[in-house]
Amino acid sequence: MAKSLVVALGLWALGGLLGLHHLYLGRDRHALLWILTLGGFGAGWLWDLWHLPGWVATANGPPRPPQSGAVPTLSPLRVAGELLGGAYFGLVAALGVPWVPPPLAVALGVLLVASVGDQGTNRPRVLVSAFLSSLLFQGGLLPTSLATTAVAAWHRRFEPPRDPPPPLSARLCHLGLGVAAFGAPLAWGGISRALGVV
Repeated sequence: MAKSLVVALGLWALGGLLGLHHLYLGRDRHALLWILTLGGFGAGWLWDLWHLPGWVATANGPPRPPQSGAVPTLSPLRVAGELLGGAYFGLVAALGVPWVPPPLAVALGVLLVASVGDQGTNRPRVLVSAFLSSLLFQGGLLPTSLATTAVAAWHRRFEPPRDPPPPLSARLCHLGLGVAAFGAPLAWGGISRALGVV
């Protein structure tokens, strides 16, 4: 079914901070990132307005052929997003979920941003770099995020398109699992702290 720019704009205006326009356009990882960061802390949501026509055209166009061996252009905006996403996820883990290792959270934040759109990176190398840099920098979130971002950017690549795309129910299930994986430990940490205070 063809996607409409008017519908995408309406979803951007009404639920853009929660990534509804990304969900509509089949950009599920971007939608998950927007849910967990409230539209990229608001700034990403505003930035999306200029990209909507291109995303709608991509969603309506023919599936792109696999680009084996091609390396995407290094985007300063994506690198900044990976750095901030890693630091944000690490901070949330350090403050709200003490049993989750902050390097794992940093790596997951970097990987989520790195996988937006048609790009990806080498996941095992990003995970290893997060733990090694955390040891090297004695748990510092920003240096760990910076080192992990550098590894993710170095190993960036195009991801093959999923053909056929999964049904909406499966996409919503995956999105719900991602939100639960982020939110459930935070809720548990908050409840256990509240019960400890009482």
